[in-house]
Amino acid sequence: MSALSDAVARAEAHSPYLRLLMRRFPEALTELSVPFPGEGTIHSQLRIAKAKLALRLAIGDLAGVISLDEVIAQLSDFADYALDQALAAAFEAVVPGATPQGFAIIALGKHGSRELNYSSDIDPILIFDPVSMPKRARDEPVETAARIARKLVEIMQARDGDGYVFRVDLRLRPTPEVTPPAIPVDAAIAYYESSALAWERAAFIRARACAGDIALGERFLETLQPFIWRRGLDFGAIAEIRGISRRIRSAYAKGQAFGPGFDLKRGRGGIRECEFYAQIHQMIHGGRDASVRVAATQGALGALANAEWIAEDEAQSLRSAYRLYRTIEHRLQMVDDQQTHMLPTSAQATDNVAQLHGLESGADLLALLSPHIEAVGRIYDGLDGDERSGLPREPSGLVLELQANGLADAAEIARRIEQWRGGTVRALRSSAAQEAFEAVLPALVKGFAAAPDPLLTVNRLSSLIERLPSAVNLFRLLEARPPLLRLLTNILCHAPALSAELARRADLLDGLIDASALDPAGSVDAIATRLHCEGDIESKLDRLRRGVGEMRFALGAQIIEAISDPLDVAAGYARVAEAAVHVVADATVAEFERSHGRVPNSELVILALGRMGGAALTHASDLDLIYIFTGDFAAESDGAKPLGAVHYYNRLAQRVTAGLSVATAAGPLYDVDTRLRPSGAKGPLSVSLDGFAHYQREEAWTWEHMALTRARVIYGSAPARAATEQVISSVLKKPRDQAGLLVDVIKMRADIGAHKPPKSDLDVKLGVGGLVDLEFCIHLRQLQSGQGLDPHLGGALVAVGLGHLAAAHDLLTRFLVTMRLVAPDMETPALATQPLVARACGAENWQSLLAQLGAARQSIAEEWQRVRGD
Repeated sequence: MSALSDAVARAEAHSPYLRLLMRRFPEALTELSVPFPGEGTIHSQLRIAKAKLALRLAIGDLAGVISLDEVIAQLSDFADYALDQALAAAFEAVVPGATPQGFAIIALGKHGSRELNYSSDIDPILIFDPVSMPKRARDEPVETAARIARKLVEIMQARDGDGYVFRVDLRLRPTPEVTPPAIPVDAAIAYYESSALAWERAAFIRARACAGDIALGERFLETLQPFIWRRGLDFGAIAEIRGISRRIRSAYAKGQAFGPGFDLKRGRGGIRECEFYAQIHQMIHGGRDASVRVAATQGALGALANAEWIAEDEAQSLRSAYRLYRTIEHRLQMVDDQQTHMLPTSAQATDNVAQLHGLESGADLLALLSPHIEAVGRIYDGLDGDERSGLPREPSGLVLELQANGLADAAEIARRIEQWRGGTVRALRSSAAQEAFEAVLPALVKGFAAAPDPLLTVNRLSSLIERLPSAVNLFRLLEARPPLLRLLTNILCHAPALSAELARRADLLDGLIDASALDPAGSVDAIATRLHCEGDIESKLDRLRRGVGEMRFALGAQIIEAISDPLDVAAGYARVAEAAVHVVADATVAEFERSHGRVPNSELVILALGRMGGAALTHASDLDLIYIFTGDFAAESDGAKPLGAVHYYNRLAQRVTAGLSVATAAGPLYDVDTRLRPSGAKGPLSVSLDGFAHYQREEAWTWEHMALTRARVIYGSAPARAATEQVISSVLKKPRDQAGLLVDVIKMRADIGAHKPPKSDLDVKLGVGGLVDLEFCIHLRQLQSGQGLDPHLGGALVAVGLGHLAAAHDLLTRFLVTMRLVAPDMETPALATQPLVARACGAENWQSLLAQLGAARQSIAEEWQRVRGD
C-alpha cells in the first residue's frame, strides 16, 4: 500500500471529519492547489476552499509528503488570503465601490508567526486611519470601521452547510470590553506606548500585517518597535509572563500529570512552555540583539541558540518536542475538527488518535510523547521553577527562617527586612515595589547567606535601596536573572565604588544581561562606534555617559568576579576613556565648526599623559590631557563667526573638557586634569604645536620632561600625530646634564613625598618602593639615555634595562587597580574581601599576597636607593 493510500485509509477509519470531506470533495486529494474563486458567494467560496485545503493538507501530512512547516505555513497563508477577500467584501457591503485603503489587519499569535493549526482561531487586531479610510459622506469613521469589522467577522466565522472559514477572536485588541472592534491607529499606538501590559508586548513578538492596507499595518508595527523591543528592559514584564505561566499551570493542574486527559498545549512541559521559553528570552535579549527577533517558535529557539543566549541542546530538545506536539495536536483536531489540545480520557479514543497517526495503540502514543514532556518541563523548571513561597512576616518566624539559611546576624537582618517591608523607605512604598521585593526576597536571603559578610552586604543593599526613587526594576531584574544576584551580593560586599554607582544607576545591572558584557573591552574604534549615536550634542553626551558608565561598571565587575586580569581591566578602562575622548571631541568639533568654521590647514590634537598616557587606568583615574593645535597660530577660522586660531582652539578645548567632565542627567564621566600643559594652570588651555615644541625645548622643567615620557597622542589625524610624536621624541632625546638631571629627579621625588604622603602602609603607589619610585627609576633612565621611550611602563622598564622589576610592576599595578575598587582609601580591606584581592593578584591568600608585595616593594626600593646612591 502506498503512503497516500495508507493515509486515506487511516483518515477513513479514524477521522469522521476527514471522512466527510473526502466524500464531499474527492477531487481535492489530487489538486495541487486550491481553486479560487469558484461559484457562489464569497462566504461559500472561502468555506469550500478552506475545507478542501484542510483535507489536502491532512492527507499529505498523514502520508508524510507534506511537512509540518508547510502545513502550518499554508494554513496561515490561506488565513491571510481569506481575510483579504473577506475585508474587500466587507468594504463593498459598507462603502460600495471602496477598496480597503486605510484599514489593516494585524495577525497575532500562531497566525502572526505563520504557525496555524488545523482548527486554530485567529486573533487579529483591526486598525484604521480615520483620514484615509473610505466612508460615506455622512458617516463617522469609527462607526464605519466598526461596521466593516463586524461584517468581516461574520464572513469569516459564520457556519452553514459548507462549514466555516476561521473563528475570529478580537479580544486581543486594547481594552476589548470598552473599545470598538476596530481601533484608530493613533489611539492604538498611544495605548501600547503608555498602558499596555506585559503579555501584550509578548504577543507582538509574533505580530505582522497580514491583510488590508499592508503599508498602514507595517507603519503601525514599525512605530511599536521600541515598545516591543526595549533596550533597557522592565523586568517586571518578564515576571508577569512567568506569572501567566504559573497561573496556567495552576488552572490546568489536572492536565499536568501526563497521561490520558493531558493538555498538550497548556500542561507542564507542553506547547505553551516551549513558546514561553522562547518569548521570555526574546524579551530579555531582543532589545539589544536584533538577531533573536524571530516570530516563529522554532526559528526563535534556533536564533537564541545561535546567539548563545540559550544552550544548543536545550534549543534542540524544545524544537523537537514542539514539532511532535504540533503534529499530535493536528491529529487530535483532525478527528472532529474541534479546537482541542487535550489527549482523550478514554482508552478507545486515545487508541483512535494513535492509529490515525500510524501507531498501534494509545500506549504507543503516550510513550512517544512522554520523554519530550519530561524534557520540556525540566528545561522550563530550570528557567522559572515552582511558585516561590515568601518568607514569614511574623518577626520570630522570620528570624528562625534566616537562621535556617545560615545567617549568624539573623536578628539584625530581620530588623532590616521588617524596615523594608514597613514602607518607610521611599523606593519600597508602592504595592508594585512591595510585590517585587517579596517575590525576590527568598533568593536575596540565599544570596546574603552565600556572601562572605552577610550583614555588610545587607547594609550596602539598604544604602542602595534608600537612594533609589523606586526599587521595582531592581528586584524584577534579580528575579528574572538569578545569576546576577550572586554578582550583586559580591559587588555590595566587596566593592563600595561599584555599590555607589549602583545607587545612582540601578540599571547598570541591566547592562550585564548581555553575555558579552563581561568580555574584555574591545578596540578603541569598536568602543567609539558603540558609544556613538545620532542627534544633538546633548543627546550624544547623555548616550556617552550611559555607555561609559555601563562599560566601566562591567570592567569593575570582571575583577570582582575574577573573570579578568586587573592588568587587562586597566587597559580596558583606558580604551574606554580614549574612545570617550574621540566621541566627545568629534561631536564638539562638529558643533563648533557649525558656528565658527575651520581654521585652514589646522586641527586639534589631544595628548594624554600619566596613567592615561600609559594606557593603564584604575576605576578612579582622572585624565591628564594636553590640547595642541597644528598650523599657523595667526590664522583665522572661515565660519560665520570667525575666530583667531589661538582663541578658536582655546574655546574648543574648553568645550571638549566640559564635554568630558561636566555631569549631565546621565551622570558624570571623567575628571580632566590639564595642569601638565605648558606653563601649567597659568598658561593657555591649548597651544600651537610650534609653541609646544618651543616651550618643551627651551622652557620646560625636568619634571615636565619626565611627564612627557608617558605622553601619547590619542586624538588627531595621522599626519598630526606623527608631527606631535616627532616633537616629543626630539625633546626627550636631546643631550642632558647628567648630574643636574639626577639632582632634579631626586629633589622631585622628595617634594612628592612631602606634599603627597602615602595614605596607608598598603599605598603601593606613593609608599616606599611603590609605583612612583619605580616610575622615577624608569623615567630617569629614559631621559639619561634617550632610549626606551615607550609611554607604557611595562614596555619601558624592559627597554631601559629594568626588566627584573617587571613582575614587581605587574603585581603592584594589579593590587592598585583592585584596591581602587574594594578599598579606595588603601586601608586594609575587610576580612571577607581579602581573599578576593589575593585572587585578583594571583596570590594564594592574603598573607601570601602581603609577603609578595613586601618583596616587590623591597626590590623597587633597592633600585631607587641605588639611583640615589649613584
